[in-house]
Amino acid sequence: MKRRAIVAANWKMNGGLELVKTMTTGLNNLDLAENVDVIICPSAPYLSAFEHDKLGKSIHLGAQNVSEHQKGAFTGEISTTMLQELSVEFVIIGHSERRSIFAESSKQAALKVKAALAAGITPILCIGESESERVEEQTEAVLSAQLQPVIDEIGIEKFNEIVIAYEPVWAIGTGKTASPEMAQATHCFIRQFLAKANSEIANKVPLLYGGSVNAANCEKLFAQADIDGGLIGGASLKVDEFKIICSAAKGT
Repeated sequence: MKRRAIVAANWKMNGGLELVKTMTTGLNNLDLAENVDVIICPSAPYLSAFEHDKLGKSIHLGAQNVSEHQKGAFTGEISTTMLQELSVEFVIIGHSERRSIFAESSKQAALKVKAALAAGITPILCIGESESERVEEQTEAVLSAQLQPVIDEIGIEKFNEIVIAYEPVWAIGTGKTASPEMAQATHCFIRQFLAKANSEIANKVPLLYGGSVNAANCEKLFAQADIDGGLIGGASLKVDEFKIICSAAKGT
C-alpha cells in the first residue's frame, strides 16, 4: 500500500518577500522521489506572493492557521474562503504554539479540521506531548486526547483526507530531536490508535514527524516504517538545507 510522503515547511512568523523569491527559485529544480509532495506554509501576508506557475507540480501552498468560522466579527482571523481564493491546498491546525500560546483546545482544532475539509483544504493536524508529559509516560494518553475529539467531530472515514504531524513539544526549536526509534514507536502508536476505529484508513494516513528535523537527521527519521515525511521549522528557512530534507523523503 502506498502512502504519500510529505515535507511541509512551517515558516512560522519568519521570512519575507525575499525568502518567497529565493524559495520559489530554489525549489524549481528540486529532485523528488515519486509520490512525494512539498508544502510551503509562509505567514499569511505572503500567501499571495507565491506565483503558482513558477512552482513545480509537486510543490503546494499551505497556511499556518485557519478559523473555524466562515465569516463575521473575528478580527485578525482567516477563513477557508480567503484561503481558497489564494489557491491554498493545505493548512496547519493545532500546532503546539497555537495550543499553548493562544489556548486553542483539541475541540477547537477539531472544528477547524471540519471547516478545512468542507472547503476542500487538507488539514495538517498537529499533535504532541510536552517534556514533562513524556517523562511521566503520559505521551500516549496526551496524543489520544488530542486525536479523539477530531474523530468524534468528523468521523474516522474523513481521516482519508487528513495529514497528521507528530511534534513532541520538547523538540520544537530546541535542537533536541527524538531518536528515530523513539519517533517510530510513537508514530506506530498513532497508527494503532486510528486502527482501533478503522485499520484500512489508519494505514493510509500520512504521518509526519516534526521537531528540529534537519539535513543531518532527516534520512534516518524518514527511513522509519511509519514516518512518511516531516513538518520542518527552522531548517525550512534555508533553501539548500530544505532541499536536502525534501530529497530525503521517499514515497512508500
